[in-house]
Amino acid sequence: MHIDVLTLFPEMISGIFEHSILKKAYEKEKFSYNLINFRDYAGNKHNKVDDYPYGGGAGMVLTPQPVFDAVDAVVKEKQAKPRIVLMCPQGEPYNQKKAEELAEEEHLVFICGHYEGYDERIREHLVTDEISIGDYVLTGGELGAMVVIDSVVRLIPDVLGNKASAPEDSFSTGLLEHPHYTRPADFRGMKVPDVLLSGDHAKINEWRRKESLKRTYERRKELIDRKSFSEEELKIWREINDK
Repeated sequence: MHIDVLTLFPEMISGIFEHSILKKAYEKEKFSYNLINFRDYAGNKHNKVDDYPYGGGAGMVLTPQPVFDAVDAVVKEKQAKPRIVLMCPQGEPYNQKKAEELAEEEHLVFICGHYEGYDERIREHLVTDEISIGDYVLTGGELGAMVVIDSVVRLIPDVLGNKASAPEDSFSTGLLEHPHYTRPADFRGMKVPDVLLSGDHAKINEWRRKESLKRTYERRKELIDRKSFSEEELKIWREINDK
């Protein structure tokens, strides 16, 4: 996978590629990236990328020309049609399913805006996806792009050390993940559930599925309402409800 990020502030984003899982994945050549300041494509004396909105109103609007030209340049370089993602509070709410979908792509381009918004022609004629990471407004799209990039790169095969980590994540199964414990088994009188110390993997798996269902019901009941249950999950769900 190759990732291009179009932003006025590349230095805001560079740090996520220099630490932890993303750094290791980059060093193992699981993906490549490029940070592009689309101000470099402004094509005017003062490198201006915004202007006043037609019809009046507060704030400034990003003009289409620098963004279109920057995207044209990265597409021409890779000679492949990418998914072009606009980070925007009006976009599709981001979730794990979308992360899994994007992780299948070979080339992603993220557009990070600032100011009052984007010229509408960027939305209508350039991007393939508009993504929002929540119902709130940030000063720019960089933080949202970092969230999406992190969630996507970790899903690339062999990026995570344990192959079972990603499939068992919260939301990947449609449920929240079960609780985790580590040493010591008894910490200040707070003990690890006996089943996890039993060595009986069948019982441990059953406990984890049950705890996952319980946690989801208690914290995110709407996920339960949308979930398609397997026969085994239905059996566990009935046991929970009977109690």
